[in-house]
Amino acid sequence: MAKHIETEVLKAKQGSGEKIYLIDTLAAESYDMYHIKGALSVPYDENFIANFEENVGAPKDAEIITYCASHSCQLSSLAANALEAAGYTNVGHYADGLAEWRAAGFPTEGERA
Repeated sequence: MAKHIETEVLKAKQGSGEKIYLIDTLAAESYDMYHIKGALSVPYDENFIANFEENVGAPKDAEIITYCASHSCQLSSLAANALEAAGYTNVGHYADGLAEWRAAGFPTEGERA
């Protein structure tokens, strides 16, 4: 089961310089409007793993953190589970999502950032 990542922990990881793959699992249109700074867009759907491997290419032991809109959004949890099932061994799930990140005043990118 993917480890739960808190807002402050994710912020600290981003500032530490360590390599993490932060994955926005929302639709591409949502990502284009705004997303956590540095996140990569891999929308969760039936082709998620294939798209992740083709577009991200992270090693199986890389730190990968998924997120979506908020606690009520299940996409990032589904994506984290799919990554673990595909053999990725260091997967985290930022359940607070984009809503909490923005509420904390942390940096976002996109058309409405």
